[in-house]
Amino acid sequence: MSITTAIIQMILIMIFLVSGVGKVSGSLMHVQNFDRLQLSQWFRVVTGTVQLIGAVGLAVGYFYPHWATAAGLGLILTMIGAVSAHVRVKDEFKEMMAAVLVLCLALAYLVCLTAA
Repeated sequence: MSITTAIIQMILIMIFLVSGVGKVSGSLMHVQNFDRLQLSQWFRVVTGTVQLIGAVGLAVGYFYPHWATAAGLGLILTMIGAVSAHVRVKDEFKEMMAAVLVLCLALAYLVCLTAA
């Protein structure tokens, strides 16, 4: 694994740990965001749990590369869902920009991982 891939992996771990904990713990920002996106609160908890599992998978991936690939794919699918949720409610780009950027970062990670 290249240094670039390892750095992107660490950034993704931090992003998904923070986001996952916020969703699972029910932070006001995430509760309001899921309401605005017209998504159920139970789905917020499921999404947060998936993000936490993905972050753990990425961390384990430092030692077992197949875990990193699987976690990366799972998190890409999660972010495709996030962007789709924003598009579904006709959000402006500024509202979905974070999800799009994290999706691009996860895609770049997977490209770097498979190119190595």
